[in-house]
Amino acid sequence: MTPKERFLTALKGGRPDCVPASPDMSNMVPCKMTGKPFWDLYLYGNSTRHLAYLAVLDKYQHEGAWETHCPDLDFTSTHDRREFTQEIVSRTDERIVARDTCRTPDGDLWQETVYYIADPPTVTRKWVKDFEREFPIFLKHFFPEPTGVDAHVFDDWRARVGDRGIVSLICRFPGYQDMMHYIDGNMEATTYSFYDYPRLWDQYREVYHDYMMKVVRHQIAVKPDFIFLTASGTLTLQSPEVFRKFGLPTVKQITRECKEAGIPTLLHSCGKETELVKICAEETDLSAINPLEISPMGDCDLKELKRRYGKKITLMGNLHTTEVMLRGTPDDVERAAKQAIDDAAEGGGFILSTGDQVPRDTPEENLYRFVQVAHEYGKYS
Repeated sequence: MTPKERFLTALKGGRPDCVPASPDMSNMVPCKMTGKPFWDLYLYGNSTRHLAYLAVLDKYQHEGAWETHCPDLDFTSTHDRREFTQEIVSRTDERIVARDTCRTPDGDLWQETVYYIADPPTVTRKWVKDFEREFPIFLKHFFPEPTGVDAHVFDDWRARVGDRGIVSLICRFPGYQDMMHYIDGNMEATTYSFYDYPRLWDQYREVYHDYMMKVVRHQIAVKPDFIFLTASGTLTLQSPEVFRKFGLPTVKQITRECKEAGIPTLLHSCGKETELVKICAEETDLSAINPLEISPMGDCDLKELKRRYGKKITLMGNLHTTEVMLRGTPDDVERAAKQAIDDAAEGGGFILSTGDQVPRDTPEENLYRFVQVAHEYGKYS
């Protein structure tokens, strides 16, 4: 099988020739491989990260899915009345601080981001500071009617990736994990806004759901290999009850419409996930879920999840990214990878992966061993 065939077979619950190896190398490893300052890729040329990831695919020969999301696709609209500008606020040898300003007919919003020489960026000031005054502006202007996916750009990217990887498109769903991208003050401010302004949160849920369903329907039209739902910390940042009210209806509809179109779906949510696996396996049409992190980063027992839900949903995980991948030896990686395969590979429907994001300085020999174990020890008879 080609890497693409192997990954897709497992993603859909089938049994490929061997367990696919797909460590989360979406950011730091490919950026480091370029030899460039990280701000060159994140601030001045974001799409080049995707090209860097293709070099990673060629080097390690794994089943790539993490950074084969199609670049340069922006859902804009003739009804978009925003005007964005960017200025450099400060610069040192180690970091660049950039301010993005969004001008609208109803007022301006701005955020600041720190770009580092050797790490991914950090948003230090987000769009909405004064929730009561600024969030209505955000809701009104940040979700204009989306246009369709540029099929020419998408097809060009699919051709670049070829059979060595899987081409996907990204979508999201409402909830704490999404709102924290926009509200300054992080968890505390988000929580206060949730209880102080329930009507605005209900409005956000409706606006965001409608917007995202339009986006997903445009995505379905170009037939990606799968659609990637990203939502870091879904049940770490909020309770299952809040997720059920705000996020689950959108997840249900996205996965249902994708299934009807013959397109699998994969949900990424780092942190606690055991209850999320249960909900998605029993109440949605989701195809697969990752990264299924172990304690203390998460709460997942891969063997138990396979026993309970392995016939309903593909599992993707779950080697510890720091203790095993970064600090461990190749033999440590081999032991952990074999254990994960023993726990979850029987019958198919399993993709060997890591917890959230392989660190920048992960030894190359650990990554090579990770892939080797999946392809050799993970062979299906």
